[in-house]
Amino acid sequence: MSIITISRQMGSLGDEVASALSRKLGWELITRDLLMERFFPDSSPEQRTRLAESAKFYLSEYKDGRSFKDVLAASLISMSRESSAVLLGFGSQLMFSGSNDALHVRIVASDTTRLSRIEKHFHLSEDASKALLASTDRKHKRFVSHVFGEDLSDLSLYHLILNTDHLTVDECVASILAAFHEHDLRARIKTETRSEGSLDHQSETPVFKNPSEAEFAKILDMYHIDWKYEPKTFPVEWDSEGNVTLAFSPDFYLTRFDTYLELTTMNQKYVTKKNRKLKKVKELYPGTNIKIVYKKDFLELAERLRSVSAPDNHEESGEKNE
Repeated sequence: MSIITISRQMGSLGDEVASALSRKLGWELITRDLLMERFFPDSSPEQRTRLAESAKFYLSEYKDGRSFKDVLAASLISMSRESSAVLLGFGSQLMFSGSNDALHVRIVASDTTRLSRIEKHFHLSEDASKALLASTDRKHKRFVSHVFGEDLSDLSLYHLILNTDHLTVDECVASILAAFHEHDLRARIKTETRSEGSLDHQSETPVFKNPSEAEFAKILDMYHIDWKYEPKTFPVEWDSEGNVTLAFSPDFYLTRFDTYLELTTMNQKYVTKKNRKLKKVKELYPGTNIKIVYKKDFLELAERLRSVSAPDNHEESGEKNE
């Protein structure tokens, strides 16, 4: 299952973004209040008050020799194996820092924007708003520092940072969903390569080996067809010591169609070699959809894919206009 954690500054619209995101995905929104009810049902009123007031109290014993922090982390990790969720605050980005299935988002805004929102929301004076903002920022930072030994403002803790000075709640949700889609795909390919024995060759930026690949990528982009460039390498032959002696790295992976494409010229020598590799991939990695595409077939294939994609694209446009 997948997790999206939302860390936010007060007055940054982080709560609103988290709520809208959970509705859009149909995932449960886990807040601090819900945590107390679900994971600490046997805690006393005094313990809950202490948890609300003191970050260090999370490190004290709750039950069976485990601290509140340990019980909370274990409970959330167990929950994530059963269902996807949006987690709002409480250092959740650090509990899932090592998870490939988690996307960590930080929602921020300038002090000027945050103060203006706080004044309007709570009907406070400027001085009272400044005091509330400073106090809340200190508490958030102190909680993460005392409980996890980390700096809340450390940008390396997050995959995505959104500034609501310039983005609406809907724009933030759309950005998170787009990032989540790519992150989830990348994680899935990593998991698949481990389970099937292929090699993960995903790169941060594609570097095409020849003009034909660049040309084909432009055609796919023109028709709004999502692709990855050489994300996997499939070993197909090994020597007696187990070293890979022959492997196949298809040029493109079309994510929506779960299909790998290998481009080739009309040179028969290369076509024969690639066909041999393709046959071995199909034998060694059952269920892998892989095809060889000749340059003369570029436009024909792209047009065929576009016609398949068109209904969904139309539906998506219709939903946005409703």
